[in-house]
Parts: sequence; structure tokens; C-alpha cells
Amino acid sequence: MWNFLRPSGGINTQFDMANAHTIELTRRHQVVSLSKQGAAVGNLRINLSWQMRTSDTGGWNQRSGSWLSRQMHLFKPEPVQAAGPAMVNVDLDLACMYELTDGTKGVVQPLGNFLGDLDAPPYIQMTGDDRFGGSSGETLYINLDKHEEFKRMLVFVYIYDGTPAFDRTHAKVEIFPSSGPRIEILLDEREPQARSCAVVLIENKKGDLTVRREVKYVYGFQAELDRLYGWGLQWGRGYKTKV
Repeated sequence: MWNFLRPSGGINTQFDMANAHTIELTRRHQVVSLSKQGAAVGNLRINLSWQMRTSDTGGWNQRSGSWLSRQMHLFKPEPVQAAGPAMVNVDLDLACMYELTDGTKGVVQPLGNFLGDLDAPPYIQMTGDDRFGGSSGETLYINLDKHEEFKRMLVFVYIYDGTPAFDRTHAKVEIFPSSGPRIEILLDEREPQARSCAVVLIENKKGDLTVRREVKYVYGFQAELDRLYGWGLQWGRGYKTKV
């Protein structure tokens, strides 16, 4: 039993394992190599899902206070929440800035209908736009059979419209390689004014394809992320079609 629990120099010493089939990238363990686990081939699936927290305060602060005050709270009726900030719906979008080895740069995102192509450059494709979160969320596919064509890819999430509310969403990005464990990144930091978040940077360094956790929040949109990572694209205002 102790031999099973003790680190043995394998993957458990490098990453936080949510279960036997999941690697969670954290501040402590930020990088995983797709090449070293034989997963730099096939289609890499990246999924964003989220749920709204039901209250600005209830879900996070009920544990505060003394033990006695928490027990007394059990005998009080729950207050009725007015339709205010806690009722705001958030439309999170998944997107990817890319740079190919030939110098081509661009973005794949729902905004502007830049949905990409899996079988031709940029070898990245988005399958639709989920405006309500939930278990299905939004999904990007990356054709890693063309991994030699990629220099770097920045996967990011932004709030398309409405009040900035990253602090009121249970959001996560999951990466599903063609083989090996899935990779999970939680967007659970309290950044109430942020509108965008760089989630992971996928880089091809001398044939080694790595996924690095970023989770860097910014208060602007794509252009601010572009400046932060030095992409050099030209940005303009875009809109979605109404549903």
C-alpha cells in the first residue's frame, strides 16, 4: 500500500492527478509534453464548459463566521434574491490565436465567424458557439498530424457581451489528446473585472509539442492578449448574429 502511494518517478511526480485519466495543470505543475506521451498526432480536442454561480455571496462566503453563527443560520429562512447582478448570464467564448512555422498568424473564434479549417491551414477548427454554457460547452479541434506546421497556439477565453463575471462562473477548459490522459485547467481565480483569460500556450520547440498553463486574466479583449504575447495582429470590433 505504501509503495502504491509513494511517488515512483512517474507522471504523479510531475502533475496533479484528478484521477487516473486526468492531469490537472496548476500553478505548481504547469507543463505537459504531448510529444513525450505519444499524443502529438491525430485531432486534439479542446473543450470549454461553464456554469453560473447562483449568488455573488452565498456560494463563497457562507463558510465564514463562527461555528455558532453558522448553526444559527440554519434556522433562518433563506432570503429571496432579487433579479440583480446574481442573475446575470455570461457568454464565454473559446478561441485560439495561432502562428504557423511559415509566419502565418491569425485567430479562430466564433466572433466574426472565424471558424477555421481542420484539413487546410490553420488546421484548427471550431465547432459552433455555445452561448449558455453547460456540459457541452464550446469545442476546438487541432489537427496534430500537421504539428510540424505549428509554431505556437494561445488558447484563450473571453466574455463576449455583458458584465465581466469570471468570478461568477464555474469554468474549465479540458484538453483531450488522441492518447493518454486528458488535461484539465480550472478558471477559478477571483478576477471580477476581467474580460479575457489566456488559458494555455501550446508550443512546438524543436519537435517537442508542449502545453503550458497560463491562466492570465486581462481587462480588455483579444487586442490586449495580443500585446501581452506579442502576436502582432490587427483587431477591429466584431459582432455575433442574434439568436
